[in-house]
Amino acid sequence: MSITPIEIQNKEFERAFRGYKADEVDEFLDQIAKDYEQALKDKVSLEEKILQLEDKLAQYQKLENTLHNSIIVAQETAEDVKRNANKEAELIRKEAEKEAQRIIEESRYKASRIVAEHEEIYKQAQIFKMRFRSFIEAQLASLELEDWLQAENEDEQEARDVG
Repeated sequence: MSITPIEIQNKEFERAFRGYKADEVDEFLDQIAKDYEQALKDKVSLEEKILQLEDKLAQYQKLENTLHNSIIVAQETAEDVKRNANKEAELIRKEAEKEAQRIIEESRYKASRIVAEHEEIYKQAQIFKMRFRSFIEAQLASLELEDWLQAENEDEQEARDVG
């Protein structure tokens, strides 16, 4: 059981012959009572402060747990984002490869078609050239024949005129 400051102040000692001076004892007991009362007040104040600090500590622990969980969630989210970005990049790369392959195939087809058209036009030009040459040669032959005929006609005409 703990003693209170009032019990210290109200404490009465028996008087004995040649004992302590009562005034000094009373004064000392008053001082002890005041100091003890102050010590109790300090104790109560410190206990309140301890409770406040324990509350703050609990809050900080909650905050620490929340931050820890937030960091874990952020790390998981970052990993998910990274994974998804890699998947999307892979899809884009594959689509680009397919598109490039399609363009290459289309270009090859167009190139082969152009080559075929070129060959066909070249053949047609050769045929036209041969036909034109034949036509020109036929025309020349015809001209030569007409000149010949005309020369024959002139000779015949001259022979008639002379004879």
